[in-house]
Amino acid sequence: MALTQTPAPARSDVHPGQAGTTPQPAHRPYLRHGTVLTVGALAWAGMIAAFGFDNEGPGGQYGHNAGAFLFQLGVLSLLRVLWRTRAIGDGRLARFVLRAETVALSVAIVSTLSDFFGITNLDNPVSLAIDMFWPLSMLGMFLIGIRIAVAGRWKGLSRFYPMVAESWAVVTVPTLGIFGPGVARWVGAAHLLVGYAVLGQVVARKTARDEA
Repeated sequence: MALTQTPAPARSDVHPGQAGTTPQPAHRPYLRHGTVLTVGALAWAGMIAAFGFDNEGPGGQYGHNAGAFLFQLGVLSLLRVLWRTRAIGDGRLARFVLRAETVALSVAIVSTLSDFFGITNLDNPVSLAIDMFWPLSMLGMFLIGIRIAVAGRWKGLSRFYPMVAESWAVVTVPTLGIFGPGVARWVGAAHLLVGYAVLGQVVARKTARDEA
């Protein structure tokens, strides 16, 4: 009796390159943005721990402001992710808020660079006005963090953690006023580590499926 062996029919439901049991890595479109935010937060936290909030001396002028500049670049990267994911909504008001915050942060960066090069003069009304955009931009990020939680377009930890991270100004500034620079120095540095540095990794790990 003759025996014949018919090969199994080819699978038509397996995409080329997906055969086997090894799972494909999830696409992380915001890995670079989140990494920039984490690095910036770590840099500024380190400079605050080293020099406090005093940027008058050479170390503070260059070290503190260099760290602040890297942090601000990280926040700009975060704003880019918020824009691309429509994290606070997709209406006209939401787009206006993100544009306004981007402008405020950009002016704050000018203030940081002015401090770095030692040309800030707070007796000058223009220089004083530019300097005010630093706390204003941070307060704006806190309000945006609340809006992210309310909108609910980001899911899981990423929905609520921005509100925690972006409370930096509303925690550190009162601490500075009540307890002085010695305490605020460590509170500010620690808040950056558990706040924005962690938020950067939350953003970096967002996958395409997490997008609103």
